[in-house]
Amino acid sequence: MEGPHHRNSPPSGATRRTALGLLVGAPLLAACSGIQQSLSQFSSNPEGGPAGPQQPPQAVGTGQVKIGLILPLSASGNAGLAAQSMRNAAEMALAEFQNPNIQLLIKDDGGSPQGASQGAQQALSEGAEIILGPLFAGSVPSVAQLTRPRGTSVIAFSTDSSVAGRGVYLLSFLPESDINRIVDYSSGIGKRSFAAMVPDNAYGNVVEAAFKQAVGRKNGRVVAFEKYGADRATPARTVAQALGQADALLIADDGDSVVATADALTAAGANLRNIQLLGTGLWDNPRVFASPVLQGGLYAAPDPSGFRSFAGRYRTKFGGEPVRTATLAYDAVALMAALARTQGAQRFAPETLTNPSGFAGIDGLFRFRSDGTNERGLAVMKVASGGSTPVAGSPKSFGA
Repeated sequence: MEGPHHRNSPPSGATRRTALGLLVGAPLLAACSGIQQSLSQFSSNPEGGPAGPQQPPQAVGTGQVKIGLILPLSASGNAGLAAQSMRNAAEMALAEFQNPNIQLLIKDDGGSPQGASQGAQQALSEGAEIILGPLFAGSVPSVAQLTRPRGTSVIAFSTDSSVAGRGVYLLSFLPESDINRIVDYSSGIGKRSFAAMVPDNAYGNVVEAAFKQAVGRKNGRVVAFEKYGADRATPARTVAQALGQADALLIADDGDSVVATADALTAAGANLRNIQLLGTGLWDNPRVFASPVLQGGLYAAPDPSGFRSFAGRYRTKFGGEPVRTATLAYDAVALMAALARTQGAQRFAPETLTNPSGFAGIDGLFRFRSDGTNERGLAVMKVASGGSTPVAGSPKSFGA
């Protein structure tokens, strides 16, 4: 999904220098499940309390610059597993960076806003200059309440753009980047009229706003836009009738749902082979690759080579597979180490973090916007029976 600048990756454990002088680890393995989906499963606070006793705080590294890292280490289910994998990746970034001058203050928030607030308070009182995390959208505001009055920045891992804002930046995979990339690419290959089917939920709402804006920016037109809940048949009929006027059809949802939606459209009489199908990073899923009607569909996502390299190094170090979102923790820590080395007293200032040139990470280029959201340089992938193949690499740099 991210581009060719990962192809010739340095040897394991090596680092490379970006235009900013930012050192980040060598690239990385395309996970089976979608990137945003893997985060969205725990992007808001889970019901119930933590699964186990809260883990004791721990400091990793011996540098002078202190960084708070807040993760739901003792939370139940997927959240706790993801947190442990992200913590491992954070430690891996420290180990792979040459003599980092940072110390990670690791705090377990147990998956609750109260725990996140407590962890942030401890980290700040111990001298943290910036906070990485939390993971859950519901915990971000309770951390921001403590950091904003101090002018301390937060780099959180939530996929919910609504919690971004002054001094709170999201280092996550946001659907907006996928939509912008796939619409821009489609428009570049001559697509002008678009139809879409998206789920009637928070993800669908974000996709709708981004899609209509992106199509408008390219002077295209939206000929049909339908949302579905449990019933896909009715909206599928509406979209199927409009497809004669469309060049491209966006189906934005996770793997299983994309297949079900495509089947509903076919049942409603749509011939999906006559239209360019478009998707988001959630299409990076074996169910999508195995679907006969989705073959040839295009979706935006990071170039998989970066994650492949990262996962290989992770397996060697920890003896298991990283979660797909582990790269976020790696990139956050690598970025902190690089900024601490190169940017002096301004290392974590908003002007430094929002540098328009951005940074190169495991999943390719990314940059923070002043509103706290991010933009990623993504590749365009084509669905094929064995997986996906890149049809357009990720950009080498951000345009003006």
